[in-house]
Amino acid sequence: MHTVLLILNCQPGKRAALLEGLAASLPDTRAFDGCKLVETYVDNDNPDRAFLWEKWESRAHQEKYMQWRVESGSMDAMADIFAGPPEILHLGANPA
Repeated sequence: MHTVLLILNCQPGKRAALLEGLAASLPDTRAFDGCKLVETYVDNDNPDRAFLWEKWESRAHQEKYMQWRVESGSMDAMADIFAGPPEILHLGANPA
């Protein structure tokens, strides 16, 4: 199992548009091969930031998904909402 934290910073005042875009696109994410879980969170202290918590069968599945999002134009379609590219953190379990 592979865990990803996606940090999305949006233009000031555009969090509602970001969340609407995510609501429209996340059913495709959840249906993508290897996706086990996607949850959306908002930063209560920063109204221009949201997070996606994702679980994938493997990192390769998640990377294939991200490539599909770029190639399909999904990322470009939301470019006027983002304040910059998403930050993607690939997380590993702590064995302790």
